[in-house]
Amino acid sequence: MEKAKSHESEISVEERLRALYGLQLVDSEIDKIKTLRGELPLEVQDLEDEIAGLETRLGNLKDEVANLEKSVDKKNNEISDAGVLIKKYEEQQKNVRNNREFDSLSKEIEYQNLEIELFNKKIKEFNFLIEEKKLVINDSEVTLNDRKSDLENKKSELDEIISDTQKEEEGLYKKSEKVEAIIEDRLLTAYKRIRTNARNGLAVVPVQRDACGGCFNQIPPQRQLDIKSRKKIIVCEYCGRILVDDEIIKEGHL
Repeated sequence: MEKAKSHESEISVEERLRALYGLQLVDSEIDKIKTLRGELPLEVQDLEDEIAGLETRLGNLKDEVANLEKSVDKKNNEISDAGVLIKKYEEQQKNVRNNREFDSLSKEIEYQNLEIELFNKKIKEFNFLIEEKKLVINDSEVTLNDRKSDLENKKSELDEIISDTQKEEEGLYKKSEKVEAIIEDRLLTAYKRIRTNARNGLAVVPVQRDACGGCFNQIPPQRQLDIKSRKKIIVCEYCGRILVDDEIIKEGHL
């Protein structure tokens, strides 16, 4: 490539125009292949992102359910402990020496019963949250399976298109690189910039019916003569595309 670029000063304007138009033809063919794929690559990426998000969400929900179930177990243990204390205090009441000790133990028993009520209330709340989250998990798993099925179909469709066009596309990219090697860097950069911003990726267009083949604005007669003379690179003053004459178009080939 460096060797080809070193001789760029020896390449005439006409040869540069032919090279630019040839590059445009190749790039347009590559665009057609990409158009065949349509939105499939983006759809595949979106599905992969959505699946990753769903899997993360499912993981978080399952962790939350596991933590809630641990909280239920903890409260059940606390209820059991409170029950043990109640039996202990009830046994102690049988051996009290006065009413004050009996009342004190009664208050402890009452407190433990209140704790049991509170623990049961918490267990009920936890179980409600567990059931709620399990419903969300079930819905999310159904959605996840649907998205995985969609992704498999989209990938299969995309792989088939890529398989059918891969050889042709690789050949076109090689031609593109070969042509790019003989175009000076500054001109190549300009071509790529115009192509990025232009409708349908057309950076090099012919003059057709006295108008720009890209934006269709009229081109003055003198400017058309300059284009036909191929003495300098001329761009459309309206859209900025590089203009070539009909003869170059007729002689153009991939």
